[in-house]
Amino acid sequence: MRIFVCVKQVPAGDSLLRVDGASGCVDDGDFSYEMNEPDAYALEEALQLKEKHGGEVVAISAGPARAASTIREALAKGADRGVLIEDDNLAGADAFVTARALAAALRVEEFDLVLTGLQSDDAGFGQTGVVLAELLGLPHATLIVEVQAEDGKLRVKRELEAGWFQYIGMDLPALLTIQSGINKVRYATLMGIKKARNKLLTRHTPSELGIDLAPMQTVQRVYVPTKTKQTVMIEGSADEAAKQLIEKLKFEARVL
Repeated sequence: MRIFVCVKQVPAGDSLLRVDGASGCVDDGDFSYEMNEPDAYALEEALQLKEKHGGEVVAISAGPARAASTIREALAKGADRGVLIEDDNLAGADAFVTARALAAALRVEEFDLVLTGLQSDDAGFGQTGVVLAELLGLPHATLIVEVQAEDGKLRVKRELEAGWFQYIGMDLPALLTIQSGINKVRYATLMGIKKARNKLLTRHTPSELGIDLAPMQTVQRVYVPTKTKQTVMIEGSADEAAKQLIEKLKFEARVL
């Protein structure tokens, strides 16, 4: 079984968020970066499936050159090789552009299963996996908390609302978006880190893959909401004041 795992490099959770008031953009000059947490669970699930059924695990990412360190982390944990679609414009790409880049690279590969995290820790759209499945024409399922594979088929467990779960049977190839907490993520060992240096990391450029990086959506401005307070005096009799207060709570404050 050949499993591709989509891993994204995101700002570390303890990175200090600063907004440049002049440009309206986030100042990422002091950011440190790490693997997206839901993607780490997807990687672990792929490694466990490989240990049970054999095969190959490939870590794939779309981003700037620094994203190679995230792929190297996946290789240190046990992935067999890596693929990077490298371009600085992919650092802040929307879900559709990212999925289009990943799809272009996957079309020249052979695979049985594609895993992604449920969503990214930075943008949090939760759309890249499902858009990627559509572009590749793959059956897909989301919010996966259990995966069983046998005889070219999958049986997966989905987490629904209000404590409900759904079991689905699927044929391979397929794509799954993995829920955080599905397993216990392993750490990279010293031996794994050493071996990762010699594992293959293939780099593609968007032009090589024929990808158009024109964004479908853009962030116009990031800003800190202003906090204001305004005191309103309600006059009249007790009944009139109560009526006005209820209207304000319903239609202005929207707490009733």
